[in-house]
Amino acid sequence: MSQQLQERTQQDCTNPPAKFDDLRVLFLNCTLKRTPVLSHTEGLLKIAQSIFEANGVRTNIIRPVDYVITSGLEHDLSQTPEWDRDDWPQIQKEIDACDILIIGTSVWLGEKSSVCNHVLERMYGYTHQFNEKGQYRDYGKVGATLITGNEDGVKHCAMSILFGLSHIGYTVPPQADAGWMGEAGPGPSYMDPGSGGPENDFTNRNTTFLAWNCLHMARMLKDQGGIPAHGNVSEVWDAGCKSDFDSPEHKR
Repeated sequence: MSQQLQERTQQDCTNPPAKFDDLRVLFLNCTLKRTPVLSHTEGLLKIAQSIFEANGVRTNIIRPVDYVITSGLEHDLSQTPEWDRDDWPQIQKEIDACDILIIGTSVWLGEKSSVCNHVLERMYGYTHQFNEKGQYRDYGKVGATLITGNEDGVKHCAMSILFGLSHIGYTVPPQADAGWMGEAGPGPSYMDPGSGGPENDFTNRNTTFLAWNCLHMARMLKDQGGIPAHGNVSEVWDAGCKSDFDSPEHKR
């Protein structure tokens, strides 16, 4: 974090409009690099992480590539004949415990990483479950994305990721994406010496706005007990409270 950004963060955190120390943020760093290899995406995630932690928020960064995540939509594919091991349930527990989920990814061929696609697919496999109010299980959580690379594609990746999160029930606040693209490759990556990435004012501004908007939205949702359960409960729909519409089925 640059000195200017650090000073600004300290100023913003001096008298925030609410307390956020009961919130939890999970970063899923969908880099292709396993720990402990340097991840440029993680460098950007840590900018947002520093803002959250300055407000007393508990944070955690996970690299899904460090785990064995099998392909499919079942909750635990190790219980199926096709696979002997599946670590996804460990990650899903972390997702379930967070209030804010931020998905980070690098850009390859203009697209989010294969790991990111895999993560969203596994999250989608849980969408037939419901919360205690009968809504889809991810209602009440906040979602956002941070992206790095040295080729074009930040907005394209953000559109796909944020749509996926919104579709399965996440609330997406304003300015819920930020990224850094260096010189069109081959060029320096975010954490490379002299890249200008960590000091980039545009990226730092958008990342700061993202962090605070996630905090504000999560605070509002938590204080009111999530999204009101009115007009969005599947059990009520299936019981016949509908106007000449057939009940949709969850198809895979």
